[in-house]
Amino acid sequence: MSEQVRHRFAGDVNDLELADYQRAVRLVLRHPLITATWPDERALPRVRRFAASLRRDLSEAFGYRLELHGGTARLIRAKDRLDPTQPALSRTGRTFDRQRYAYLALCLATLGRAGIQITLSELADSVAADATRITGLGLDPDQGADRRAFVDAVGWLEERGALRVADGSSAAWASDPGAGEALYDVARDVVFALFRPTRVLQHVESVAALLDRSAANSGNAERRHAAQLARRAVVESPVVYLADVDPAVANHLRGAPLAADLARLTGLRLERRAEGVLLVDTAGFTIERFPGTGSVAQAAVLLAVELADRALDPDGRRVRRLAPPDPQAGHRALVDQLDSGLPTATLVLLDDAGAPPPPGDEPDAAGEGRLPFITDSFLRDAVGEILRRYRSAFGAQWHADPERLRSEAVALLDRFGAVTRVPGGVLVRPLLARYRNTVATVRPRPAADTLF
Repeated sequence: MSEQVRHRFAGDVNDLELADYQRAVRLVLRHPLITATWPDERALPRVRRFAASLRRDLSEAFGYRLELHGGTARLIRAKDRLDPTQPALSRTGRTFDRQRYAYLALCLATLGRAGIQITLSELADSVAADATRITGLGLDPDQGADRRAFVDAVGWLEERGALRVADGSSAAWASDPGAGEALYDVARDVVFALFRPTRVLQHVESVAALLDRSAANSGNAERRHAAQLARRAVVESPVVYLADVDPAVANHLRGAPLAADLARLTGLRLERRAEGVLLVDTAGFTIERFPGTGSVAQAAVLLAVELADRALDPDGRRVRRLAPPDPQAGHRALVDQLDSGLPTATLVLLDDAGAPPPPGDEPDAAGEGRLPFITDSFLRDAVGEILRRYRSAFGAQWHADPERLRSEAVALLDRFGAVTRVPGGVLVRPLLARYRNTVATVRPRPAADTLF
C-alpha cells in the first residue's frame, strides 16, 4: 500500500527523470502562462517534454487543466478564493492599480481583434477610445500618469511575449508620444491564452462566480475533492492553518498521503505542526520568499523575532489575546470591493449567475483560539529599535521614513501568514513561534549604497 501511495503521481516517470519532472511541475505552478520567452526560453521545452504526465497529474492532484497550443502552455487553475498577495507587477516592480489593470484588459481586447502587427500609438488610440466610455477611466497620452500606466500594461504584455518589438521602443513613445513610436508583432496564440475566464463575463454578477464551484455527488467524489482542496491550499498559500479550512480539508492536511503526494510531485518537503502545514521552499518555488533579501525582508525577520519574543514571553499574561477575525472576512471584503466596479449595465444574467459560493466559503463559527494582540505602538518602537541597532544595514530613506518600513514589513508578514492585521495592531499567528530566540545577523550595506 505504501508503494502505491508513493507512486500515485508521476507513476510513468522513471527515477532518473524525476527531478526534471518535479522542476517542470514547480515551473507550471509558479508560472501558469508559459511562452517561448516567458519566463525564459528553456521553460516551454521543459513543459512539452512531460506534457502528458503533467496534464494527468495536475488534473488529478489539483483539479487544474494544462493546455498547450502553438507556442504557449496555459494552466487553467481552479481557484477557491481570491488572492490579493500576487498582483501584476511592472518591469520596475510597481504593483498594478485599477487603472493599469483596466488598460491591460483593454489592450487584450484590442489585440484580440488586431492583425499580426500594431503600432504603439494605434494601440493607445484604440484603448483611449474604449477607456472614454468607462466612467472615471479615460486615457490621455498627454498626461504623464496615464502614459506611464499604459506603458506598464504594454510592458507586462511584452514580457510575456504577447507583443514583440519589431521596431522602435515603448520608452521613446513614453518620453514623447508625438515623436517616439514602436511597432509590435502580435503573438495571437499568447493573447488568446492570456485571457481565459471560466465563465462568460457578461453573465457574471459577482467575481465569486469565477471561483471553483465543483459539486461532489458521492462519498468518493467528496473525498477526492477535499484532497484536491488541501493540495491546492498548500501549493498556493505560504502557510495553511487548520482552523482556516473545512474539517474535511483539515483531515487531509493531517494525513500522511498529502506529504507523500506533494513530495513526489514537487520535490518539496511538507512541514506539519499542530496548528497547520507549510511547503518548505528549497528550490525557489515561490516568487516572493520569507526570509528573503532586501531591506523590507530583513526588517520583517527582525520584527518577527521581536513579535515572537513579546507574544511567547513567560510574562505574556500582559499581552492581550483576541479572537481572530473570521478567516473569510478578508475574502468577502475583496469580493465586495471588486464587485463594486462591475459594469452592471452590460450584465446579461442567467438563472445561476448569482449562485452563492460553495459551502467551503462559509466562515467556521468555531474558529481557532485567541491570539496575542500586539499594538501599533509596540511595532513602531520595535522598528525604531531595529533601525537604531542595525543602523548601517538600512538606507537613508528608511531612517527618514520608519513608518513606511513598519508598514511594508508588517504587510510582508501578513502575506506569509505570520500575522493578521487588525485595527490598532496585529494578531500573532503560530508561524512566528519558529522565530522565537532567533539570533539575527544583518549584513551592513556597502558604503557606496549610502549615497543613494
